[in-house]
Amino acid sequence: MTDDITAGPTTSDAPSPAGAYLGDPAARAEWDKRYAERDRLWSGRPNGALVAEVAGLTPGRVLDVGCGEGADAVWLAGGGWEVTALEVSGVALERAAGHARDAGAEVRWVHAGLAEAGLPPASFDLVSAQYPALPRTAGALAERALLAAVAPGGVLLFVHHAGVDAHQAREDGFDPADFVWPSMVLALLDDDWEVEAHEQRARVAPEGGAGAHHAEDLVVRARRLR
Repeated sequence: MTDDITAGPTTSDAPSPAGAYLGDPAARAEWDKRYAERDRLWSGRPNGALVAEVAGLTPGRVLDVGCGEGADAVWLAGGGWEVTALEVSGVALERAAGHARDAGAEVRWVHAGLAEAGLPPASFDLVSAQYPALPRTAGALAERALLAAVAPGGVLLFVHHAGVDAHQAREDGFDPADFVWPSMVLALLDDDWEVEAHEQRARVAPEGGAGAHHAEDLVVRARRLR
């Protein structure tokens, strides 16, 4: 692949300045607020489903969608992957960049929403979306952006929580119907794709951090054939 994934105003080795963000300002503000409320929102460890699924893959270019505080991105970089990490929250990106510096990991940071990032198409050997809060749209923009980013021969790994109590989620200010779920991604796959995994499995949950109470994962792994 010859696409220069460092091109464009939203990508750099350090978090983008405030004016460089591409995406919904309301989403950025919401997630900046969530991160600012805690010194650390997540566990600081890579997600178990990612660790399990990447074990059999040859390192190449990877896109970490919704990288948060950078645990997955740093872990992938340590395993020899060339990492591009995307996040809407500037607060989270600053923390992620700090963790990467501490670990001596090289990561390219993209401060943008997935649909707005303008990433080069068909450029990543792995696109990892671990429990992403991708807004659902009439045109399935986020789902299409995920698929478009995967190179021929590459893998899309989409992992989300299973058994979400929609009523409780809405009481907590999160309506599951507003976001993209694995079934919506699967619905867009055509003959150019092979589904290698589509299952519910016990979650290998890190200790501490938001979301640690979820016990089951929905895992979709699909390979782009051409």
